[in-house]
Amino acid sequence: MHHNLVLFTTITVALLTAFTGGFIARKLGLPTLVGYLLAGMAIGPFTPGFVGEIDYISQLAEMGVIFMMFGVGLHFSLKDLWAVRRIAIPGALLQMTLATGLGLGLTQLWGWSVSAGLVLGLAISIASTVVLLRGLMDNGLLSTQSGQVAIGWLVLEDLATVAILVLLPTVFDTGTEGAIWSSALLVVGKTAVFVALMLFAGAKLMPWLLTRIAYTRSRELFILAVIALALGTAFGAAELFGVSLALGAFLAGVVVGESDVSHQVGAEVLPFREVFAVLFFVSVGMLVNPAALIENFWQVAALTALIVFGKAFITLLLGFVIPASLRTILVVAVGLSQIGEFSFIVGQTGVALGVLSQDQYGLILTGALFSIVLNPLMFKALPPVEKWIQGQPWLRRLLERSVAAPPLVKHGLTDHVVVVGYGRVGQHIVNVLERLQVPHLIIEQDATKASEFRQSGLPTLLGDAANSEILTHAELEHACALVVTVPDETVTELVVTTAVTLAPSLPIIVRAGTTSGLRRLSHHGARYVIHPELEGGLEIVRHMLLLLGYPVGQVQQYIDAVRRDAYEISINSPEEVLFLDQLVAAVRGMEIVWRAIPDGSPLVGQTLAQANLRANVGASVIAVVRDQQMKANPESNTVLAEGDIVGLIGEPSQVAAAERFINPHLEENSPVEVTVDELLRS
Repeated sequence: MHHNLVLFTTITVALLTAFTGGFIARKLGLPTLVGYLLAGMAIGPFTPGFVGEIDYISQLAEMGVIFMMFGVGLHFSLKDLWAVRRIAIPGALLQMTLATGLGLGLTQLWGWSVSAGLVLGLAISIASTVVLLRGLMDNGLLSTQSGQVAIGWLVLEDLATVAILVLLPTVFDTGTEGAIWSSALLVVGKTAVFVALMLFAGAKLMPWLLTRIAYTRSRELFILAVIALALGTAFGAAELFGVSLALGAFLAGVVVGESDVSHQVGAEVLPFREVFAVLFFVSVGMLVNPAALIENFWQVAALTALIVFGKAFITLLLGFVIPASLRTILVVAVGLSQIGEFSFIVGQTGVALGVLSQDQYGLILTGALFSIVLNPLMFKALPPVEKWIQGQPWLRRLLERSVAAPPLVKHGLTDHVVVVGYGRVGQHIVNVLERLQVPHLIIEQDATKASEFRQSGLPTLLGDAANSEILTHAELEHACALVVTVPDETVTELVVTTAVTLAPSLPIIVRAGTTSGLRRLSHHGARYVIHPELEGGLEIVRHMLLLLGYPVGQVQQYIDAVRRDAYEISINSPEEVLFLDQLVAAVRGMEIVWRAIPDGSPLVGQTLAQANLRANVGASVIAVVRDQQMKANPESNTVLAEGDIVGLIGEPSQVAAAERFINPHLEENSPVEVTVDELLRS
């Protein structure tokens, strides 16, 4: 390839291959991570065909690590961890210690060095955030107490990963023992200075800077600022303080996460994090040598068994001592029986320090690959395993250590109305909600307006609601309604689509600018779609008809019929035509009555054309009700049946003649008369 296009070609092929692998993996019901790793193997130096430049893609992979750790810091919550501290803190620390020990012991059987075995043990003790969240979501466990404990457990593992990455270079320094201790103290000192600087100075400077930039209303400048802060902080941490890029990025995320613009930052950085994370996984796959793994098949099998079954068994044993319910300990055991992205980072650090060889690192990668593939099967095995344990009273008593499950953390409002957009319409809606004392949350992307709202005491979330990341922070699953007032139909469609995914049963009220938009928004799941131009037109029609002397009640019935016909696009309502006929009849002095066709009526079995009521008596049939379904202006070939209710229109004498025509025994049997309101209610 041309020298100047080496980087471009490598990135292009890597992304195309990753897309193909990820798509196939999802079609097979596997996490996309599996496809990315296999894509890396396909373009790596150990397989035939195209070979990517590993040096170039490895540098891009470093950016993937930075963005992943920045995202971890951005969403880090001490509140979540504190809520499940009695289970997550001792459980995570004990599980990581035991898993590291088992990994070290296994490698000693293989003849590895203690340092290499320790790195492998640390790598397999850390589960993948991506895989855990996917497993919890796919099995409906994300919002449960058990899922919350698993997430808190993983948050602690993430923190431990940061500490491991800081200490590994010091622990495996090749100097003398005294030099190691002095080096360790120096690293700890530099790290402490950096952390203090970030938590005090950075916590004031970074949010202030991002808020000022948000006021410029320049989205590209805001995105550039976010990326610059993430990369710049990581680079400065490594160059000035000698700490890892990962720690710098993590602390930058923690600091920014406390700002008012944190949700928008998360939304804007998400695409960069995902793309560079994909390149990171591809770079990891490129290091795997399939031939070497085949030669070491039994080692691969043993390590995979340790990751999948060994870690799960360790977690179950911890259920004997930590205060967790049986359900919680099983969910945690299944969810954490895999390794992923942070294990790769720890392994890469070991390779960079010369502790692990490429073949040893490849063993970790393969173990991760197989554990990720098997994790969905572990979740499927959860119900039968739980049922079996429930059938063993002695075992259930040992594992059921919790008197009560930890309560779910309340992150914000409940039973609230989420209002997207605070223009004239949104302002009126919020004023009404304020007056009625209904809890509400405003989502506004204008930083100036959002700041004003907060100062006036209005609960406000700064960000673009069209970005799904923002809506995840609006607690839609706990809301009672979502109102979208923005005039842009494309933005509204994105909001509705995301909201339906996050909270399928949530009532959604939106505005539509066009008839086609009305149909699309209804199709996407909006329950109530308001067309301002249609509503304005109906109001004009209503006033016009009232000025012309039409009855108020019948005018409103007509307006309601038009509204239903326009908004309920899946129903072709005949009521509009019926009510128009009623309006005409009311003004002309004509009468409308409803009569049921009794048994023995001469009209039973006849079509309207055969009955020819208009020619015989002068009255007309304007509607037929059958099985609670109204058909306005029925066709002449409509066959009448016993029990049908017909609407007759005409002058009083004509209607009376029609009644006798329908029921010759009218004088002996009282006619069955039904009002329009009763028909509609039925």
